[in-house]
Amino acid sequence: MPPNDLVSQMAHIGLKTTAQNLDDLIARATQGRWSPRMLLEQLYQMETCERARLSLEHRLRFSGIGRFKPMADFDWNWPRKIERDVIERALSLDFIPEGRNLILLGRNGLGKTMIAKNIAHAAVMAGYSVLFRTAADVIEHLQCDSPQLRRRRIQAYVRPHLLCIDELAYLAYDDNAADLLYEVINRRYERRSVVVTTNRAFKEWNQVFPNATCIATLLDRLTHHADATVIEGESYRVHESEKEAAARRKQK
Repeated sequence: MPPNDLVSQMAHIGLKTTAQNLDDLIARATQGRWSPRMLLEQLYQMETCERARLSLEHRLRFSGIGRFKPMADFDWNWPRKIERDVIERALSLDFIPEGRNLILLGRNGLGKTMIAKNIAHAAVMAGYSVLFRTAADVIEHLQCDSPQLRRRRIQAYVRPHLLCIDELAYLAYDDNAADLLYEVINRRYERRSVVVTTNRAFKEWNQVFPNATCIATLLDRLTHHADATVIEGESYRVHESEKEAAARRKQK
């Protein structure tokens, strides 16, 4: 590196934003007759803002939230039963510093995933690390032959501030799947928060994980410090499909 190549030198020590905008920064400092302190303060602000932006982009990509509708589009009047205060409190993210969990129970099409994704997105925007996965994806990812690789993968689910497991108990799994989920929930117990969406009552989880001996302990860890809220009603997706079909029939 040439000794007079200031741009490369600044990029080399991690001041990439300053390096990319060096000429503009020097011009503004000269024109404004900035003091050395003002120049350093501006440099700090530029680097801090850019690193915060890159950190947010990384956390959004890592989270796996994907596309979702905002809570402004949620029809609170559609479900026959919904504890709005519980959900709005969860959206405030107060449960994350406390290491508490949130469990959303209800049949398909009532917005459980939409609510969970909005909570996850709010957590990312607040600076938390978040991982959003379906239960099937988590179990498939953890089912590997290598014990060392499995431990590393389990740790990847333990590390984030918030873990969202979507569609838990939608499918039937073997007892090994229950053991893997238990490892994740147990290591996060009283340390990191979990959001779970499920369409099965807890008493039915033995049907989802037949012959699994850890179900009672898994549920004990999951629900000990948790708000479990039930959403009841008819599927909103089915309702929308019926409305669209009726509109098409009228057009014909």
